[in-house]
Amino acid sequence: MTVIFELDGQRFMALNGGPDLFTFSEAVSFQASCKNQDEVDAFWSKLSEGGEEGPCGWLKDKFGLSWQIVPTVLPELLSDPDQEKAQRVMQAMLGMKKIEIEALERAAAQA
Repeated sequence: MTVIFELDGQRFMALNGGPDLFTFSEAVSFQASCKNQDEVDAFWSKLSEGGEEGPCGWLKDKFGLSWQIVPTVLPELLSDPDQEKAQRVMQAMLGMKKIEIEALERAAAQA
């Protein structure tokens, strides 16, 4: 059985290979890019319900599909030319499950 669907202008085809042949793993995942903490919180709450929270913004939904919920500010902070600042942000993120923007910004601002 196949289904074709479109998300945000991108066409996808999904094939049901059955749970005995193929199961979800982290090799197949989606990323939700969020503009602010409200979006992070909404995606995190809805997708982790009945699923499993993981580290660094990762979770598995109730079907076992992996998602990474990422605020758009995270890659900006991690690619800051000030390597010490970027490293502080990385260390802060590594201690989180759901990404908290305010905590990342505090880490970036530390001297």
